[in-house]
Amino acid sequence: MSTSPFISGRALDVDLPLHVTEVTRGVDGGPTFVMLHGFGASSFTWRYWAPKLANRGRVLCVDYKGFGAAPKPADDEYGPTSQAELVLRLIDELGLDRLTLVGHSLGGGIALLAAQHLCTSSPSHLERLVLVSSPTYRQPLPPFVSLSNWPRLGRLLIRAVGPRRLVRFVIRSIVRDPDMVDTRMVEAYARPLLREDGIDAMMAAGRRIVPDNIDEVVDKIGDVDVPTLLIWGDFERVVPEWVGRRLALDLPDAHLVVLERCGHIPPEEKPDESYAALSTFLDETER
Repeated sequence: MSTSPFISGRALDVDLPLHVTEVTRGVDGGPTFVMLHGFGASSFTWRYWAPKLANRGRVLCVDYKGFGAAPKPADDEYGPTSQAELVLRLIDELGLDRLTLVGHSLGGGIALLAAQHLCTSSPSHLERLVLVSSPTYRQPLPPFVSLSNWPRLGRLLIRAVGPRRLVRFVIRSIVRDPDMVDTRMVEAYARPLLREDGIDAMMAAGRRIVPDNIDEVVDKIGDVDVPTLLIWGDFERVVPEWVGRRLALDLPDAHLVVLERCGHIPPEEKPDESYAALSTFLDETER
């Protein structure tokens, strides 16, 4: 398996439609951090956090099915539940324990689904959960996701505007400071959309972004009884701050941190401040 073009590390050979990059610093006996990016993104999201987390334990940055460097099969199985099942299979295949699941945006929704399963079937495996700007409850979808419901129109728009220009526009619309969106960031997120299978996979994921059993998922949030950190930006336009505040009430052991002058992507917009919140949380919940 080739190394990831998005984050520095060693690619793991897994028998799943995932691309997994391991970032380590030779730390033995520490926790394992499984990192799940957001919609339309990749492990590039974790480029600031991953090297620091590697000083604490094993870091596995996952490009989940259809995104980043992961395979993009034309099977249409791209919903959060299907993605969570693949994450659970990865955990089983690699024999992972002492887990901290870390998810941003859609990746947070996937992490929550995986956490619900682990807390029911293998509670000793999951130690902590970190959700960053993560959708959970019913809410209006942003336009760039809703466009997936009209795949032909979406494909025409991407081709007409161009992946790089479209990606730059979307990212600038969801962060607090549009000037922080640089060429490297645009290139990383636009790269999968230069191919037809990348466009098709993103459209399929967008159409299925709300789980069919979302009401059941919400009803079982209380099953996730592990220390949980919630990180939101005060300028959040994609997943409203009320989602984080409600999660802080519905989860048995959760703490919400709201970062000032920050939009939808705290690990990239405020890498130092967001990691400081994460580091404090890890210190306080370390075994």
